[in-house]
Amino acid sequence: MKNKNKILFTSTIFTSFIREDLTILQKKFPVKRITGSGIYHLLRIIFLIPSSSVAFTWFASVYSAFVVFFAKLFGKRSIIVIGGVDVSKNKPINYGIWLSPWKSIFVRYAIRNADRILSVDPFLISEAKRLAKYNGANIVYLPTGYDYNYWTPAGAKEKFVLSVGTCENEWRMMTKGFDKLIAASIKLPDVKFVIVGIKENLLKRIKPHLPQNVEVVPPLSRDELLDYYRRAKVYAQVSFTEGLPNALCEAMLCECIPVGTTRGGVPTAIGDVGILLPYGDVDALVDGLNKALKMSDEEGKKARRRIIENFPIQRRIDGLISVIEELSA
Repeated sequence: MKNKNKILFTSTIFTSFIREDLTILQKKFPVKRITGSGIYHLLRIIFLIPSSSVAFTWFASVYSAFVVFFAKLFGKRSIIVIGGVDVSKNKPINYGIWLSPWKSIFVRYAIRNADRILSVDPFLISEAKRLAKYNGANIVYLPTGYDYNYWTPAGAKEKFVLSVGTCENEWRMMTKGFDKLIAASIKLPDVKFVIVGIKENLLKRIKPHLPQNVEVVPPLSRDELLDYYRRAKVYAQVSFTEGLPNALCEAMLCECIPVGTTRGGVPTAIGDVGILLPYGDVDALVDGLNKALKMSDEEGKKARRRIIENFPIQRRIDGLISVIEELSA
């Protein structure tokens, strides 16, 4: 096959976990990347698909539907990674692409017709099957992976609660559960809370109204995040829903004790370590944070072992290479 193992890598955004997959694939295969949205990027996708063997797309979307359609048209193979919002339909917080009647038509087509759907969490598999109304025969569970040689503990832990999530507006803060975390901070005035990822315009609006024990920080670099993970004793992932939360797994590798909601992929990451609690119950959150802050450092070591054993980066590397080679055979 002339174009064997040539990959067209597409995404409308370019986050750290998408970049990680791109890096993995570039080390093994020739890859052309298209990142962005709009008619120009769509035309580039159509132009480049014929010279590729596999079209690899992060998130099921209107764009991924076009990728799948043109891949089929030109006799190429297609892969979509589903990560959370693309298999969500949550009216209470207006979250998920499936809330749009016209977009859901495209997303359903993309999920049903891609050669492979790679799901980062088992919960997303059940949601994809339910929303797309099919048997899910093309879905493979392949979690994101984490470099335990980079995300390492160092030094003594400080008694504060950390949570990380990029937020540009109040709605996004709610989906990440930061409103619940702030409510908990009022009931724990002697505990320091650090929320990382609040963009500048939002930060200016909310900072004057926060309790004195809450520190909000703009998005940080990888190395800066590592420093926070290493210092925090407790990491809180109290989102309304998640895929497999990257920041949670990174924090656990740095021996943070996890406190998280029983939503989406949060329990997959936490397992029997730390504390799980229902979303939205502030009293339960206060109790859970108190308990986590009193736990021994051994609980943090257990958290690191869990991520190393279940979600090593090598598992992701092997899985991606395997599915590409299988489809290109």
